[in-house]
Amino acid sequence: MLADPARRRQLLFILLGALALASALAGAVLGARESGEPAGDPVPQAGRSEPKTRVSFLARIVPPPAARPEPRAQVGALPAGVIELTRRLPVERKVAQLFAFGFEGTDASADIVDRLGGLGAGAVVVGPDNYADEAQLAALTGSLRAAARRLPPFVLTSQEGGELNSLPGLPPSSPPADIASAAQAGAEALASGRALRGLGVNGVLGPVVDVGPESGSALGARVYSDDPEEVAAYARRTVEAYRTARVFSSAAHLPGLGGADQATQEGPATVGLELEQLRERDLIPFEAAIAAGVPGVTLAHALYPFSDFTVPASLSRAVATGLLRDELGFEGVALTDDLADPAITTLYTVPDAAVEAVRAGADMIQVSGAPGEQQAAYVAVLQAVRSGRVPRARLDRAVGRILSVKRDYGLIR
Repeated sequence: MLADPARRRQLLFILLGALALASALAGAVLGARESGEPAGDPVPQAGRSEPKTRVSFLARIVPPPAARPEPRAQVGALPAGVIELTRRLPVERKVAQLFAFGFEGTDASADIVDRLGGLGAGAVVVGPDNYADEAQLAALTGSLRAAARRLPPFVLTSQEGGELNSLPGLPPSSPPADIASAAQAGAEALASGRALRGLGVNGVLGPVVDVGPESGSALGARVYSDDPEEVAAYARRTVEAYRTARVFSSAAHLPGLGGADQATQEGPATVGLELEQLRERDLIPFEAAIAAGVPGVTLAHALYPFSDFTVPASLSRAVATGLLRDELGFEGVALTDDLADPAITTLYTVPDAAVEAVRAGADMIQVSGAPGEQQAAYVAVLQAVRSGRVPRARLDRAVGRILSVKRDYGLIR
């Protein structure tokens, strides 16, 4: 027993000092481990710099009551039912959920119907060649839903307005460049969403929220404005309208494609803006779309300076994880643009690109090509999962996000 109170206090301070030193060393080691990045393109620092707050060693060991954070739900936590459904799915069906497939055909004889009856798919994309009239489209989407049974796909289309519509004659009637105001954009998106939903189409690949340069964009009439704040208002009203219509939407094309030297459907495209320039301009509409509750974000295929113009954004961990998740805080579904576009196929095979996109952090891979190419991409991702190149946790997180959004939009319970 230590009878001397001064001696006891002295020993107590020595003990607290030792604990503080151990805590600091452990924090340094853990921080070093957590800051490590896998090999690949350079990852930009997430978020804008903030002043650091000094915290005493004693506060780290026994924080005062005011410093203890209030309990709160985990950001982006998946519902328990979604977690359980993800756990129960065989790995083959999980991988199938990662794909959004284009297809040929206009009725129940289309090959995609049989494929949905097997492993399924996260989504199917209806294009102009799949559409004859409203009655035919309603019958086709009914066949797609019936084939998938318990785990139906999103039925997506690109319906950007006027001559840009994949489904002619349906709203919206005006392309973005011809829309006079964000309010008009919202009204046209609401009319479009309700019309599409009534025909069994429950998602759109848009809105395009790219900011065009003052000199004009290679994207042409797809761009609403060269003013970031105007595009942000457009994004907000359009996303809200599609949410009201209960139609999935995906804001395109992160981190900004308005300044590209050519469209990615034509070949490899470059955007010569540094990350800080993108933050000050191109990312503003994406922030607005995310704040409005957009369930999807489409990743661009362009090349950017922060990856030395070597890795397309859609295959970049810097974009799909560092920028979209860590900086913008998005917890919905990250989609790639079509991997059959020349911007990708000039540089990669579609199967290789599919694997790299999932590894980077994309949740859903869009492939419009022939069934054989789609099957090769599916097999490549499945093999990457089985070999460990794509960790099971990465697969489950992607599938969980997809199923969570499907539940939100009434596709599953």
